[in-house]
Amino acid sequence: MNIIELSFATFALVGILGIVGIVTVVTGRRPKSFNWKKNVDKKALKDDHSKTNFLEPDLPKSDSEPSPIIEPVTEVTSDQIVKLEEKEVFEEISEEEAGITRRQFLTKALRISFGAFAGIQLISYLGFFWPKISGGFGSKVDAGTVEELKNQIFQSDGSVLPAFIPSARAYVLPLNDAAASKSQFSTGATVAEGLVAVYQRCVHLGCRVPWCNSSQGFECPCHGSKYNMVGEYFAGPAPRNLDRFNVSVVSGRFIIDTGTIVESPRAPELSVKYPQGLSCIALTTEE
Repeated sequence: MNIIELSFATFALVGILGIVGIVTVVTGRRPKSFNWKKNVDKKALKDDHSKTNFLEPDLPKSDSEPSPIIEPVTEVTSDQIVKLEEKEVFEEISEEEAGITRRQFLTKALRISFGAFAGIQLISYLGFFWPKISGGFGSKVDAGTVEELKNQIFQSDGSVLPAFIPSARAYVLPLNDAAASKSQFSTGATVAEGLVAVYQRCVHLGCRVPWCNSSQGFECPCHGSKYNMVGEYFAGPAPRNLDRFNVSVVSGRFIIDTGTIVESPRAPELSVKYPQGLSCIALTTEE
């Protein structure tokens, strides 16, 4: 099960548990009998001198209640019979006076909660499937102007220091005309204005490959795979060159299309010399 499937399963489980909880609250009932005295501290009951139940309102009583007078029963004639008729009278009241019942409140709460949950689920699904419009990995990333990149890459001592672009997860490196004539990347969209963009991920097991300034190449610390300045395979267990991105120059700015990853087999011949100095790591595996 990959990360996307696990995320869907987690969202579904949370949703089911949320719905079950809300339904339980809506359909819940109070116990039939409720003895409030059991939930009151005994000391509080002892200190309370009131002999009435505060749940039952006291009715006003007169100081002296007259004893009921019992009148003698006399015969009632048919003419004296009074017919009583019940009649229901409905009086309209405003919504403020009526208020809202417990059931109405819980019903509205259930609808709002379900709608919010459905909205969150929809946004999450769109986040997985909807491509990014601009910015970030997976889209076209503006790495800066060509002039700024070249000033950053070329050092005063003649060495090269790649420009790392975090949002593109790529190193920007030079590929001059002499090297391009021998490179398998001389044609295609991976070179623009003498610059290339190399993916930071090692093609062996996906480790991030750091730059080795002394050897002027990339050397993977995980299993010893080595590549020259433009990502061409040199040694180690890696099956191919470092992956590249399609690049272009728009209005003087270097654009890296991280949505297109270009794979290539091991170069039959290195277009750039490697190593040009001491290696940063020992080669642990060679083929």
